[in-house]
Amino acid sequence: MSNKGLISCNSRVSKEDQEFYVLKNKAAEYFRSNGVPQKIECILNDMFFDQPDDIYGYLTTGSAVISSHSEDSTDPSDGNNISNDKRRDSVNVALHWIHESLSTILKGSDPCNQTAVDQILCDFFMARFLEYQDVRNRETENQPPGMPVPEPSPSAAHPKDKKGGDKGKKGNSTEKPVPRPEPSEPVLPGSMAIGSVSLAVAKTGAVLQDVPLYKYITVLRNQQPYPKEIRIPVPLVTLLSCGKLSPGKLNLLEEVIVIPKAGQRLKQVITMVLELQKEMTKIINSASKTGPMLTTVSDSGALVVGFERPEQPLDLISEASNTLGLGLGEEIHLALNCAAHNLMDYPKGKYDVITGIPKTPDELVDMYEALISKYPAVVALIDPLRKEDVEQWERLSNAVGASCSLLSDVSKPQVHGSHEDPPSLPGVTGYILNQTNAFTVTDLIRVATEHKGAVIIGTTSGEPCSDDSLSDMVVGLGVGYVKLGGLGRGERLTKYNRLISIEEELAQQGILDSRQQHTSPLFVGGTDKQSST
Repeated sequence: MSNKGLISCNSRVSKEDQEFYVLKNKAAEYFRSNGVPQKIECILNDMFFDQPDDIYGYLTTGSAVISSHSEDSTDPSDGNNISNDKRRDSVNVALHWIHESLSTILKGSDPCNQTAVDQILCDFFMARFLEYQDVRNRETENQPPGMPVPEPSPSAAHPKDKKGGDKGKKGNSTEKPVPRPEPSEPVLPGSMAIGSVSLAVAKTGAVLQDVPLYKYITVLRNQQPYPKEIRIPVPLVTLLSCGKLSPGKLNLLEEVIVIPKAGQRLKQVITMVLELQKEMTKIINSASKTGPMLTTVSDSGALVVGFERPEQPLDLISEASNTLGLGLGEEIHLALNCAAHNLMDYPKGKYDVITGIPKTPDELVDMYEALISKYPAVVALIDPLRKEDVEQWERLSNAVGASCSLLSDVSKPQVHGSHEDPPSLPGVTGYILNQTNAFTVTDLIRVATEHKGAVIIGTTSGEPCSDDSLSDMVVGLGVGYVKLGGLGRGERLTKYNRLISIEEELAQQGILDSRQQHTSPLFVGGTDKQSST
């Protein structure tokens, strides 16, 4: 006989105990369905192998963790082991800073004075960064003279070259030399501690003032009491991933993103995207000769599908939208995250847009122009070219700028405290900014305020954390759009669910700004535009 049967028929069990038992079962089922036991097991396994000195610090850092960037490796043979080792080392350094240095220098600080705390964190970071840079410079000076600088191999541009490509061609076939990439800024190991502590301080300030984090950030941003209305940013939802790690020949479209019509409630948007995904899967499966498609989900939480040409994913979305009666170009628009900086084959001087069909920067501009002309629902291109191809950025802006916005992902770490503007590129109307490494809450407020209406807050592609603070941050910062990825991974859904909760809370309080029409230069292709107020 089950426990459930015993409880339901035992009159000596109180009503409160029965309700508590039912609640426990619901909680257990919720945790099981979301894979929580497995995730906790992974954390405990990693902790056992890492053997951190501060066990509780290791566990609690995740409550206010942010994404981090590590230096990229150009050697494809490195695999993931080196990056994982670097990340583990960086986490350990961050934990040491939090437990030792930062806890000492922040002792006695007022957690409600975010600006002062972040300035202390900035000074600490800059001191460590200068020391780290000095060590790197000495190591470079001590290298034996005449050591050759390794060129990126063709296979480093994309792993699909192993399947084929321009076989038999001489390595000397470069038609036109391309500008070399600027050296990447060194990432200080442990720098994630700066952003994490800043966020933890903001959370503490919100708790002390007994307000939700999003309202606390709103007050920090405005330097005045709560506004009469607070708006939820429009979510940019990643629908498909067709980049260089997908199974097809197409390498170009790292993400195909849905931009919903402004003014809709979040539940309505998410339901619409889920229905669109379901219809797309149905179309793919019905066309498949090998049976149902295996659904693979990318790090960004989107469905991974292999295509041969960039038109195919757009045709798929068009067909699914028409079947559902969704007005593509009216109710929803599209953005394409091209991530072109990952596709340059430097020996050839061309972008590996499609395996075996490389394109020069000028040819790539021509391809974008043809795509935008054929698919007017595409109203934004993210990183369509490397930042070094300035001439082609200008050409592209002149060709499509009247109907399609050009956006740049500036999530790579910047030297903290420099207060530099995002890199200026011809025709770029907006930036995607992630809170990574040494970005403090004060930094995010400053950037969102100075570049009002032109900043999208987003997550990194391999977002490791299920913390939902980013949802509070984007509401508090007053940005018009947020890029959280797809609907296929728990760490993404946690953030979407938090946004829904905030929206419902604001609606209940009568302070939800649900205006559909706003003014912003961010998207110029006919979407309901949105501003940051």
